[in-house]
Amino acid sequence: MPTQAEKCKAFRQLHERPGLFVMPNPWDVGSARMLESLGFEAVATTSSGFAFSQGRHDYQMGRDAVLAHCRVLVAATSVPVSADLENGFGDDPQTVAETIRLASETGLAGGSIEDSTGPPVSSIYDQALAVERIRAAAETVRSLPVPFVLTARCENYLHQRPDLSDTIRRLQAYQDAGADVLYAPALKNAEDIATLVRSVDRPVNVLMGMPGMNLTVEQLAAMGVKRITLGSALARAALGGFLRAAREIRDKGTFCFSDEAAPSKEINSLLK
Repeated sequence: MPTQAEKCKAFRQLHERPGLFVMPNPWDVGSARMLESLGFEAVATTSSGFAFSQGRHDYQMGRDAVLAHCRVLVAATSVPVSADLENGFGDDPQTVAETIRLASETGLAGGSIEDSTGPPVSSIYDQALAVERIRAAAETVRSLPVPFVLTARCENYLHQRPDLSDTIRRLQAYQDAGADVLYAPALKNAEDIATLVRSVDRPVNVLMGMPGMNLTVEQLAAMGVKRITLGSALARAALGGFLRAAREIRDKGTFCFSDEAAPSKEINSLLK
């Protein structure tokens, strides 16, 4: 198994080499190992996918549970793991910095910090505070013994604030504060994504797997996007199949869903 330093170095190299890479989001050990076996070079956690697997809503797990989950996934796979660290599990920059330090101690190769407060009444932080939060995270990253990759997220579009100009201004400020990767989840328009990429000089992550997102890897690569993540999409796809099967049994008394189920032999081969 590679060391954390080796995983961090490999993760940084994925961002520095030419072209785009896809970093899918497992929600448990089995899905992480299968994604590695399928050839993906890095994976990222999903806060909502993990919460669903524990019978909870997103943002209900808390820092200790999320970091314990990260530690399990890191130990389960030889590829770099980046974490969805939500808003850093606190409003103040000091808490965000502490979260980054603790996240690194789990063996992660990277992590993301959002600029939204999270429930119960979720809103976007004032830009000045949001910048200080990223600056505190970046200062902690620079003090680590490994080249941890810090991603700064602007949550405008996930919070019904489809303001591209403000999103770009925020991401430019997070870039200046020390973020390594920039991310505005829920951008759906190809022109907006391309404009964002042109407006910053850090690698840009794009979220795919949301309704209405029909862009391909090839199209996103042509725009200059560096990284694609899927958030909870794979977890929701798996749960969608589960719910369709359960409803078929309940409503029709049939079991046709098994015709499309993955064979045990295939799953076993991916978990070797």
